[in-house]
Amino acid sequence: MDKFNDELHEIVLSEDGSFTAYSKEYDEHYHSTKDGAMKESLFKHVFPAFKIKENQDDINILDICYGLGFNTLATLHHHKKNSLNSKLNIYSPELDATLISSLKDFSYPPEFDEFKHIVLELCEHGVYKDKDFYIEIFIGDARDYVREFKNKFDIVYQDAFSPSSNPTLWTLEYFTDIKNAMKKDGVLTTYSISLATRLALFKNGFNLYVNSAEGIRTATVASEALLQDFTLVDMEHKISCNPDAEPLRD
Repeated sequence: MDKFNDELHEIVLSEDGSFTAYSKEYDEHYHSTKDGAMKESLFKHVFPAFKIKENQDDINILDICYGLGFNTLATLHHHKKNSLNSKLNIYSPELDATLISSLKDFSYPPEFDEFKHIVLELCEHGVYKDKDFYIEIFIGDARDYVREFKNKFDIVYQDAFSPSSNPTLWTLEYFTDIKNAMKKDGVLTTYSISLATRLALFKNGFNLYVNSAEGIRTATVASEALLQDFTLVDMEHKISCNPDAEPLRD
């Protein structure tokens, strides 16, 4: 466990018993230590997304940003545990190449033990593929990477560091690029419930929904399509109550 720690990253135990890490560069944890790293990935991203998409034959996922890999690995875990027949294609930008190479020493929860070979392959080569999974990590600017795709993604995990720490991945213009990269019936998940984030999505034509589950803080699901089984956020009402609110801009 100590091998993972370096001058920029420090491993931290979260409340669900899984480990996350603290980024000294961004002055933030990679996950909510209160909700827990594993629970956050499953309940704020994987479960709501696959509630909508798991019956597709092929599922293309954009994981913003790879970080410790929890969202990607939790997706593989969900796929295996539920014996899904879909082919998963996961694309994930990550700015920190040193972080990726260090993940071979990270202490993952036991649910990820069967994916250790995938973690090692991604650490060394940035790509993994077999009959069920294709995963690629792009080392570089997420904004540049997203613009390479059009009408591609069924699911987007919007899980960058917070708007206050990393605003460039939460702007109106950024979500325009995300929208262009998604299919019309694609779904976006994010932990953020801030009005600025929701405005940036709403002004890009997304419908906003509440994602809630017992034991975690409320999160957001967004889609251009109308979704069932989620509570719609009345954005017109929120705007009328907060007439001066604006999304972040580039």
